[in-house]
Amino acid sequence: MQIPYQQLSPEALEALLDDVVTRNGTDYGEVEISSDQRKQQLRVALESKQACIVFDPETETINVVSRQQMNDWLEPKEGVDEC
Repeated sequence: MQIPYQQLSPEALEALLDDVVTRNGTDYGEVEISSDQRKQQLRVALESKQACIVFDPETETINVVSRQQMNDWLEPKEGVDEC
C-alpha cells in the first residue's frame, strides 16, 4: 500500500527517514555519505515523485522505494505514474 509522504506529519516523515537510513546505512560505494545527506536525498526523491513510501501489511513494515521498484512489483497495467 502506498502512502503519500504529504499525509505524514513532519515529525513522522523525519522519523521514517531516520529509520530507513539507519536500516540501510550510508555506505554507497566509494563515497560514504552522512545520514543527513542520505535523508535529504530521500526527501528530494519523495518530493520529485521518484520514490514512494510503501507499507506492507503482511510484514507490518514501511519503506521508501524507487518508482521503478514499485512498477516492477505491480502488474504492467497497474504501473505507478507517480508516487
